Amino acid sequence: MRIAIVGGGPGGLYFAALAKQLDAGHVIDVWERNAPQDTFGFGVVFSDETLGSIEGADAVVHTEMERRFARWTDIDVEIDGRSYTVGGQGFAAMSRKELLAILQQRVAELGIEVQYKTHAPDTDVLRESYDLVLACDGINSAVRTRYADAFGPTLDRRNNKYIWLGTDKVFEAFQFLVRHTEFGTMQIHGYPYSDQGSTFIVEMHEDVWRRAGFDATEDQQLPPGVSDTYAVDRIREIFADDLGGHDILTNNSKWLSFQTVRNERWFDDNVVLLGDAAHTAHFSIGSGTKLAMEDALALAACVHEHSNIPDALAAYQAERKPVVESTQRAAQASLEWFENIGLYADQEDTQFVFNLLTRSRRITFENLGERDDEFAALVQQRFADTVAGGNAVESAPAMFQPVRIGELDLVNRIMLSPMDMYSAVDGLPGEFHLVHLGSKALGGAGLLMTEMVCVSPEARITPGCPGLWTDEQRGAWAQVTSFVHAHSAAKIGVQIGHSGRKGSTKLMWDGIDEPLESGNWEPIGPSPLPYGDGCHVPREATREDMDIVVADFVAAAERAVAAGFDLIEVHAAHGYLLSSFLSPIANVRTDSYGGSLENRLRFPLEVFDAVRRAVPSSFPVSVRISATDWAPDGNTVEDAVEIVRAFVEHGAAAIDVSSGQVTKEEKPAFGRSYQTPFADRIRHEVAAAAGVAVIAVGAISSYDDVNSILLAGRADICALGRPHLYDPQWTLHAAAEQEYRGPGAQWPVQWRAGRRRPPTSRTDKVPPRLSLLRDGSDNSAHVRWRPRSTVPA
Repeated sequence: MRIAIVGGGPGGLYFAALAKQLDAGHVIDVWERNAPQDTFGFGVVFSDETLGSIEGADAVVHTEMERRFARWTDIDVEIDGRSYTVGGQGFAAMSRKELLAILQQRVAELGIEVQYKTHAPDTDVLRESYDLVLACDGINSAVRTRYADAFGPTLDRRNNKYIWLGTDKVFEAFQFLVRHTEFGTMQIHGYPYSDQGSTFIVEMHEDVWRRAGFDATEDQQLPPGVSDTYAVDRIREIFADDLGGHDILTNNSKWLSFQTVRNERWFDDNVVLLGDAAHTAHFSIGSGTKLAMEDALALAACVHEHSNIPDALAAYQAERKPVVESTQRAAQASLEWFENIGLYADQEDTQFVFNLLTRSRRITFENLGERDDEFAALVQQRFADTVAGGNAVESAPAMFQPVRIGELDLVNRIMLSPMDMYSAVDGLPGEFHLVHLGSKALGGAGLLMTEMVCVSPEARITPGCPGLWTDEQRGAWAQVTSFVHAHSAAKIGVQIGHSGRKGSTKLMWDGIDEPLESGNWEPIGPSPLPYGDGCHVPREATREDMDIVVADFVAAAERAVAAGFDLIEVHAAHGYLLSSFLSPIANVRTDSYGGSLENRLRFPLEVFDAVRRAVPSSFPVSVRISATDWAPDGNTVEDAVEIVRAFVEHGAAAIDVSSGQVTKEEKPAFGRSYQTPFADRIRHEVAAAAGVAVIAVGAISSYDDVNSILLAGRADICALGRPHLYDPQWTLHAAAEQEYRGPGAQWPVQWRAGRRRPPTSRTDKVPPRLSLLRDGSDNSAHVRWRPRSTVPA
């Protein structure tokens, strides 16, 4: 096979070496526009998993890398001079220049010619002359740009500024240095890569960057290889204490804005992308070099395993793209955390460190405990001391610490999320609702929320939706609340709402969002715009309609109090009536209820204020919002912050943070705990200072994720929906799994015999303890990098 490689970086060279070893008959040509000794950056970091793959694929390369590794397990976090260490992580790093030299030597030994200081021939010529053309030409890939229609790239330039530097100070571990300066929060990402130096990346939000004067060289066009000396001098000044007399090293060091690269397709005919040309992931989560070498491993294997190029490239994309996308999701969460790091300036130090460690959601409280149980215990204790305060339960997991919504006390921080059951008859809840909600109360959740209970017959989504527009319905709900209060420690809230333009539709299992064929009613909305294709076109609500809706909400709220509910949640999310008034996608009115966000808020606030006045002052009223519409021209999290600010000013006791379902054209970024960052931002920008509880919801399924969210301060309560359908006793089982017995998980007396975790099969494997001792294996959670030159012979 004839193979052309555009770009002689680590990814391209490693693929060349592997492919040649798999088939010595391959003719491989490599073009690299830079000289052999030219490389930018300082250190590269690898995981144990990647190193294991490299060892299996090319022992020669692995052996040479292994000789040069700096290894450690600790992460040091320093906040304005206060230091914390977390162990058990596991890192290996080396000089990027040395890695490149190893790979250059390896391809030379295998007889592969690399044409340095030479631009590759035209790609159209290459694809005609070679069986395979590999584009390893970096983040600004000319090949990707040339065939953009085929690859479908998206480039997301972010808000932070960073500069890649080195220092002759040799760190002993991974370093996060956080400084709350007069200009704003700045951070250093540092790690050792040899006996002589460390990587030293300075990062900050662009606003901070400008206030600190780093924009002085913004208009200068620095040629390749030339560093921003003004920036370096300024960094020396600001971080003098951290450098401790050591110098800063430069290598084409200049301010950059991180750009996330994604591609719909990674290959076109016989041209394939690898490394930064195909994808990037923020440096705070890992190394682009690591990803590129993993790409090279997979591509070489696929080319070897398949008889033709199309099948090989399809297999490569199928294998690597999901892995990279998972990494990119974690990296996106991490980079956004650092963009908003200033939000956490007031967090207690231990909580801040835990927040930083879990920012990408790849580290959780449980696996942190496996890595460093002492620090994990400290995090849990600090949470009890500072968050739960005087009501804290000693040694209880975070989810079983008590919490308040207004004047309502909850025994734990688990909420049954509202979920439509579509099982009422003429709005009347029945035995199903009693069993459904009663089982979750017996199952230990601290707060139960009903599905959306409609304020009028015309407010229903479907004919199966329950209501609170009659006294008979109030009486039926009273049976549910009485059961919950008599047989559990749970509190129960009612979510009241109006379907708006999403009303008069079939039951979910008969056709979700499809209009009723008979027995329908006329939906209203802020504007005559359908939810999506094939949906009702609502009638634009008049002032008279709006007055009727307000009165219906008030009557429902009064009945809710009489029915024995402990809390009312006003539903202003998911594209229903109040949500559609808030969204510029659904609301195009030209009167005082449309246009600006202030105008779009007017009617939802009217409804909220009326409900707030209709119930006792001590009775908590919360609001559920959609924090983003997930659609162009829709509401964003920035809008959500202002929406929440308005509801808090009007007396909301809690904010339930969901997202989307405002338009069928939405494109949500689904993933584990994917809506939690919205709750996090709302809590820190608005709610926490006002003493308003924030509820996180959305693909939260494990008690470990719940504890992690709470301990990091991203929310005060976690709402779980589907996990409670799978396991109505989810909360009690979570207590058993964590071996917790206390007031936060109260088993019904009839069930207490079952509160011990059932026995499972066991493994009688005996660890080889004596051989471990003979081997001198270090099982400590804390391993520091000690430069070899300082270790006595």
